[in-house]
Amino acid sequence: MILSRSVSVLHSCRISSAPKLISHKLKVSFPLAHGSSALISLNRSEGKWVRVFASATETEAEVERKGNDTFFADQAVSWKSLGLSDKVSVALRDSGFGRPSLTQAVCIPSILSGKDVVVAAETGSGKTHGYLAPIIHQLTNTNTALDSEAEERRMPLKTISLVLCPNVMLCEQVVRMVNGLLGEDGLPLLRVEAVCGSQGWPDKQPDIIVSTPAALLNNIEPKRNRRVEFLRSVKYVVFDEADMLLCGSFQNQIIRLINILRFDEKQVSRLVTSKFGKPLEIDADALAQFDSDNEDDADFEEDGSISDEEEEEYLEDTTQIPTVENGAGADIRKGWRRVRKIYTRSKQYIFIAATLPVNGKKTAGGLLKHMFQDAVWVSGNFLHRNSPRLKQKWVEVTVDTQVDALIEAVNNSSTDRTMVFANTVEAVEAVADILEKASIQCYRYHKNHTLEERANILADFRENGGVFVCTDAAARGVDVPNVSHVIQADFSSSAVDFLHRIGRTARAGQYGTVTSLYTEANRDLVEAIREAVKTGQPVETAFSRKRGFRNKLKKRAFLKAGEAKESQAVRA
Repeated sequence: MILSRSVSVLHSCRISSAPKLISHKLKVSFPLAHGSSALISLNRSEGKWVRVFASATETEAEVERKGNDTFFADQAVSWKSLGLSDKVSVALRDSGFGRPSLTQAVCIPSILSGKDVVVAAETGSGKTHGYLAPIIHQLTNTNTALDSEAEERRMPLKTISLVLCPNVMLCEQVVRMVNGLLGEDGLPLLRVEAVCGSQGWPDKQPDIIVSTPAALLNNIEPKRNRRVEFLRSVKYVVFDEADMLLCGSFQNQIIRLINILRFDEKQVSRLVTSKFGKPLEIDADALAQFDSDNEDDADFEEDGSISDEEEEEYLEDTTQIPTVENGAGADIRKGWRRVRKIYTRSKQYIFIAATLPVNGKKTAGGLLKHMFQDAVWVSGNFLHRNSPRLKQKWVEVTVDTQVDALIEAVNNSSTDRTMVFANTVEAVEAVADILEKASIQCYRYHKNHTLEERANILADFRENGGVFVCTDAAARGVDVPNVSHVIQADFSSSAVDFLHRIGRTARAGQYGTVTSLYTEANRDLVEAIREAVKTGQPVETAFSRKRGFRNKLKKRAFLKAGEAKESQAVRA
């Protein structure tokens, strides 16, 4: 739209709202926010547990009256009351997190339950600490126990967590957040390492590994010993920005990793009990030998799935499990084929997203419903909705007025930190040039910068504030505190981008403003979005499922783009 001289129309993106409460199912309420309670619907009719917050829409007057209580849990809810240890609770408070948020108050107990969990909640709701806190709690307890037993017997495998992120910047952000939780000695509670970009595999196994899917596969697939030790050590697997990881170029890599991890669970389940029904002592040597005996069975197809022939060969295999130290003897599991889908689980899978499409089998939510049918679903109050703390301004512009409108919007920012979004690298450069000619200094952030340059730019913006002109590379997952104004110089090209852009402000209980510049070509869509915001409906209602409405938008955008080109040609 702006400056790139191209007309952009939000494409239809079917994003489902949070699972609805079912009136005839069991409902339990407990205090989370002042003057309200969260409703938990325990629904087994579709083969999964569903936990959702109360979905009543908050008005601006209610937000003003309640203050931060629309973000934070009730004052009676503490970190310790959610099941976290004193050590983790103190570390959170010392880091500035005095009280859990509504999202954290529900997702922390869900994760501590040991079940697979899907957390779909609005941006800025505290999801990252919501999964890090219970995982750190579990790892500190487990690995401390292992350390105390090390002198009595051979050292068992260390329990670790894997966090997968779509890019290096998000990996480094997660590492910073883990390192920000300190113990009494002033050191981080756990050791965390990033495996991405120029950072290779750590020499000493950390407690938490944060990686991109490609970097992880490149580091574990070529080396069997490393793969065996890593797979058997991983207890908690987190998929941050799960909607992005389960779609597009990441999808095959993620499904392949899930299959590898699940196959490892089946091997452990096959090994974990002797023919006498007694648990076996599992150490690294026994597991490595077992994996070596069965390494030909662990082949995967290119799409990441185990072929039927390979699985049948593995499941029919009567290779003896190696004898281990307790003298339980070897075990031949001829009945493994009959129980291959009901195996003992040894890993927990956690999926985190701020947008989670569920309509259709190929969407991220559709895949999760199919692959993790018994997962607990946690949904935020304002998932896919406009936050009541967010004020939106809509400015229709033309080719002649767009520059003046942009400069006016930036000058009207009464905040230290303003983010300006454009759709392309070229548009970012054009916007930055215009602002600098108007004596407005700004940062430029896009994919043409190196990773080091982007990290430095973000660090400067976090520390010093100012105007930050960027593409959608800064829209997803990047946490910059106290951004209170977001400007769309180019209107977003999809529903997901729209939600992530406006989610850069009004975070963690704060207030914010979004100013969206749009052209006549975007008018119908903007009106639909404004109506959804006004009525408190999910934003995806603006992206009608009626094919006629979508075709109407596309046709109108095409015709107006042609008219704009003709007008420019006449002026030339």
